[in-house]
Amino acid sequence: MFVGLGGGIGSIMRFLTSRFTARLVAAQWLFLGTLAANLIGCFLIGILSGWMLSHIPDNQSFRLLFIVGFCGGYTTFSTFAFENYRLIEMNQWGILLLYLTASVVLGIIAVWLGMKMVS
Repeated sequence: MFVGLGGGIGSIMRFLTSRFTARLVAAQWLFLGTLAANLIGCFLIGILSGWMLSHIPDNQSFRLLFIVGFCGGYTTFSTFAFENYRLIEMNQWGILLLYLTASVVLGIIAVWLGMKMVS
């Protein structure tokens, strides 16, 4: 129940993040909505995990609702993979490399920053 509730809210928030981003960028940069959602999700999971580990390490309800549910619903690996596939199809190798690198490196940095903020 906690996973479903958090996941539903996270999915709605991801949709809104993508729609908002789409209004700000040209069509060939629409993947920035996914990048934004994934980086925000990485930052949030860092904050939530760091806080949980130091304050309520055994609270499974919190973990299921916010970390597994909300962050899992908010971030999206399948869309990330699909968008990378489309960039390959369109021979957009420079953008592909930028998107892959930014997603992985900045995602790890975002988790680290989130955890540092609460420690």
